[in-house]
Amino acid sequence: MSKITTEQEARSPLRNPLPDRSLAAMNAPLIDPFARAISYLRVSVTDRCDFRCVYCMSENMTFLPKKNLLTLEELDRMCSAFIRLGVRKLRITGGEPLVRREIMTFFNQIGRHLESGALDELTLTTNGSQLAKYAADLYAAGVRRVNVSLDTLDAAKFAEITRWGRLPQVLRGIDAALAAGLKVKINTVALKGFNEDELFTLADWCAQQGMDLTFIEVMPMGDIGNEDRIGQYWSLTDLRAELEKRFTLVDLPDRTGGPARYVQIKETGQRIGFITPLSHNFCESCNRVRITCTGEIYTCLGQEGHSDLREPLRSSESDAVLEDAIRAAIALKPKGHDFDYSRQQVDGQVSRHMSHTGG
Repeated sequence: MSKITTEQEARSPLRNPLPDRSLAAMNAPLIDPFARAISYLRVSVTDRCDFRCVYCMSENMTFLPKKNLLTLEELDRMCSAFIRLGVRKLRITGGEPLVRREIMTFFNQIGRHLESGALDELTLTTNGSQLAKYAADLYAAGVRRVNVSLDTLDAAKFAEITRWGRLPQVLRGIDAALAAGLKVKINTVALKGFNEDELFTLADWCAQQGMDLTFIEVMPMGDIGNEDRIGQYWSLTDLRAELEKRFTLVDLPDRTGGPARYVQIKETGQRIGFITPLSHNFCESCNRVRITCTGEIYTCLGQEGHSDLREPLRSSESDAVLEDAIRAAIALKPKGHDFDYSRQQVDGQVSRHMSHTGG
């Protein structure tokens, strides 16, 4: 596991404790070096998953020992510190977050910040495999919206791309989520030669179910064996052009705190999003950071740089050291990522799997 850089160490509050924590400094919002306010936190609660999606992880993954993971209580304390510092939206990710043992204990506890008004939204990204079991409980905990990762409606292709997943189980989970009152958004990774022929099938199905649909360009993350990153890449510029052959697309100003740009299909009123880390860099409006299940903070999904928050979390019962470490990490947030396929090689690839950081 990589360590923080010498520059980061020099600026770390653990090595250079602040002599005065004025009230103004303690209450100051999290602002990165490029004047972007950090209001969105994505937290991975586990690196484990019950699927093995080909663009996300290798089939024979070696997962972290459980002792390395933050406990549910530590996750609560970490998230609560960020909320005090101005985070208004909290997304729980994995791996598959709903395979974490006793995960509903965490949701039920963190929901207190919704009740107090300190947090605007608590949500999660899931593969849908456990939604039939947990949808009602999630709604009761204050979750109102979930993202479900789903790349195909063909059962055979679904089994192929997830390796271990089964489509009927996920569809039952989506039905349960909708029945519980949760708003569901489908996230589909655009994969050339795999789901190009399902573009309109997926759009029509989501429209019938009353679900938003967001397409995502495949990102160069982790060593996934023999998978061809460049061969998989389907530019969303090309995907949008295909949609426009049948529909009139109207650009929307809508933002949900994430990187998606939205359009509305004029003929149906359906909303479709595009997340384009390769064909269009969205970093200028980035308001988010990610915490791994081991307490590392990644201030950019497409960069290797990270800082350790587990040590300051565990070093003191007071949150002062933790909050100082958070501020020091935000001060190192880069301007943007450098994913690039344009030279027919995987430039900007990061070594960790998507499941390590959280999608």
